[in-house]
Amino acid sequence: AGPNGAGKSTAMKAVFGMLNVRTGAVRLNGEDITKLTPQARVAKGMAFVPQTSNIFTSMTVEENLEMGAFLRRDDISATMEQVYELFPILREKRLQPAGELSGGQRQQVAVGRALMTKPQVLMLDEPTAGVSPIVMDELFDRIIEVARTGISILMVEQNARQALEIADKGYVLVQGRNAFTDTGKALLDDPEVRRSFLGG
Repeated sequence: AGPNGAGKSTAMKAVFGMLNVRTGAVRLNGEDITKLTPQARVAKGMAFVPQTSNIFTSMTVEENLEMGAFLRRDDISATMEQVYELFPILREKRLQPAGELSGGQRQQVAVGRALMTKPQVLMLDEPTAGVSPIVMDELFDRIIEVARTGISILMVEQNARQALEIADKGYVLVQGRNAFTDTGKALLDDPEVRRSFLGG
């Protein structure tokens, strides 16, 4: 969480290897992956859903999901079924071009495609940007369902209050620095965090 320009998306891109890390290291399961390419990080179990341009609009929903499994050499049908169970609307629209879907449905396609890599860590950059409050609530519900499958989720989110309500752990960035770290609940209850970032 944090205000616009705080460095949230930049930090996530650095973790995924899209930007070089000047100091520190990126570790996944104790392994230093700082020097790996984004594709190599995907192979290690990391998935990233960018805020924009995150689906292939001219391809069907199902083709988008299949694209998510491009690195896999095993049978993807069980994972596809899990994605359809998590996002029932995608099963219904699977033969439709993804570009014809609503904003919230497109986000579900993007998350579903990332899940096709069978990640250990799923990174979401502003998954609720530009969607209505009702769609935002539904997306958060789906994200909770994904987390229940055992996948760790790292989410950058401007809607700090809602994000902290579902977060096990929260980080509040200010000018590129981590200003606050605690459980989601503790951050929601912190007077300084409330005053500075949650509107009181």
